[in-house]
Amino acid sequence: MRSSVTGSVCALLLLLLLVWEPACLGDEVTSSTGTVVNPCCYLPCQHWSVCVQYGQDKYECDCTRTGYYGENCTIPEIWTRVRQFLKPNPDVAHYILTHFTWLWDIINNTFLRDVLMRLVLIVRSNLIPSPPTFNSKYSYLSWESYYNLSYYTRLLPPVPDDCPTPLGVKGKAGLPDPELLVEKLLKRRTFRPDPQGTNLMFAFFAQHFTHQFFKTYNRMGLGFTKALAHGVDAGHVYGDNLERQLKLRLHKDGKLKYQLIDGEVYPPTVNDAPVRMSYPPGVPPEHQMAIGQEVYGLLPGLGMYATLWLREHNRVCDILKAEHPTWDDEQLFQTARFIIIGETIKIVIEEYVQHLSGYRLQLKFDPTLLFNTNFQYGNRIALEFSQLYHWHPLMPDSFFINGDELLYPQFLFNSSVLTHYGVEKMVDAFSRQVAGQVGGGHNINAVVTRVAVGAIKESRQLRMQPFNEYRKRFNLTPYTSFRQFTDDEEIASVLEELYEDIDSLEFYPGLLLEKTRPNAIFGESMVEMGAPFSLKGLLGNPICSPEYWKPSTFGGKVGFDIVNSATLKKLVCQNTRTCPYVAFRIPREEQSQSGKSDSEIRTEEL
Repeated sequence: MRSSVTGSVCALLLLLLLVWEPACLGDEVTSSTGTVVNPCCYLPCQHWSVCVQYGQDKYECDCTRTGYYGENCTIPEIWTRVRQFLKPNPDVAHYILTHFTWLWDIINNTFLRDVLMRLVLIVRSNLIPSPPTFNSKYSYLSWESYYNLSYYTRLLPPVPDDCPTPLGVKGKAGLPDPELLVEKLLKRRTFRPDPQGTNLMFAFFAQHFTHQFFKTYNRMGLGFTKALAHGVDAGHVYGDNLERQLKLRLHKDGKLKYQLIDGEVYPPTVNDAPVRMSYPPGVPPEHQMAIGQEVYGLLPGLGMYATLWLREHNRVCDILKAEHPTWDDEQLFQTARFIIIGETIKIVIEEYVQHLSGYRLQLKFDPTLLFNTNFQYGNRIALEFSQLYHWHPLMPDSFFINGDELLYPQFLFNSSVLTHYGVEKMVDAFSRQVAGQVGGGHNINAVVTRVAVGAIKESRQLRMQPFNEYRKRFNLTPYTSFRQFTDDEEIASVLEELYEDIDSLEFYPGLLLEKTRPNAIFGESMVEMGAPFSLKGLLGNPICSPEYWKPSTFGGKVGFDIVNSATLKKLVCQNTRTCPYVAFRIPREEQSQSGKSDSEIRTEEL
């Protein structure tokens, strides 16, 4: 009898352990001053569930299809428990993917490469909702959030505007002054090079590539984007609207307008292509280059890439015209644009993302890997992705080209730098100059700290949720203290003074200040949050769908081969007289001299 009772008690205790859930945070609806608090301010609903308020002091968490149940959606279902047990920790997975070279050399030469690449694409992409969910105006699902492409989408809804603190209920009643925050924690003291050997060729590619879809338009209102397309459309080459595109086109043989300087092709001036460019007052029209993205006169490095893609477009048009002599200007132009988009995605996945990841797995651009899955084509750029991509620590303190040192006043808004040195010398110089480490704090040049201040102000105006909430959204363990978050005691102390509670740390400062992974450019969060946005946006492009991904879309086998064989080196060397050193990292020997052993250096054959 006693053993039976004991067994029943044990069974009951086991059942309680399986279903036990912490007290509902939403029950704490009264503040210390006795005022009623919106229960959703406590951000009680976990695991992608949705908080729905009922009256002033009641709420409900919608756990539908989250894999969890219970009052706050914290109790895992049986299959969720199995997946959690089998799923490796992100740091463990990253370690495996970045070590064991001998194993990955075998995998990269077998069918296992395709199997793992498909798994990477599916797992990463599934973290991004499709169709989109929230925007900055609506904290709940609405037709406007889905249909109005003028908004950035959002993964997490805004913090309710009636909460006791800016981040809900945690932290102080006021957030630290953004200028003070940047000055104390983000502004560069001494340039810290990226240990991965990332160079300025990468830094300018990142800026050039992303500004085709990051086009914040606050003149229209908070959370708006000027971009008509939410992805890789090469609008930075062709313009973001038809009127601008038509002014940039030659209207002959599908080509874009250009000018010749010393026998070399460069973008035309605004005298020949009358589009609006963002130059300071006083810069005459003959010194303003007409480019698809109006801000690309800012940096000669952006002008360099604009020149390369202009030359590549016109080169592709010549190839297509030879293949299809009956095609008119419009068909040649439209088909060449498809090829340029395809080349861009190929280079981004196989070289740009490859470099960022540090993976030994050789990434592969092959849309057919997803053809038998339920992958959804289409993409919306998220506010979080735009915030995340402020990588201004990449920028150096000065620029070295052909033996000359150029300071920012000599470099900014100076298109003569491009035409004076030429594309070859600039490519070679930027490929050899190391960029700064993005993560870890204290590494933004004073000239561009105002951009970081602007990002922090924007996130506050749009009431973005705390950094730890985004950690949870991407299946990462939230930090429990500032000293767990960073291994820099000074940064931890300042953060504790400014924010008080790790759960009130803001999204953008969190990404920039998080401790970096060993010998890496970023911390864990930047990689684990950025990769899903990137891969979903790239593979969600219409050219990657079964209806588009075929030779006829690209003008036949010749055009399709251009896409499938694209590399950064080809982009440069097929459009220059000589072939300079070109890569996304500084040369192997120069990185070796910086103190890293050859076994720590991964090089890419470009």
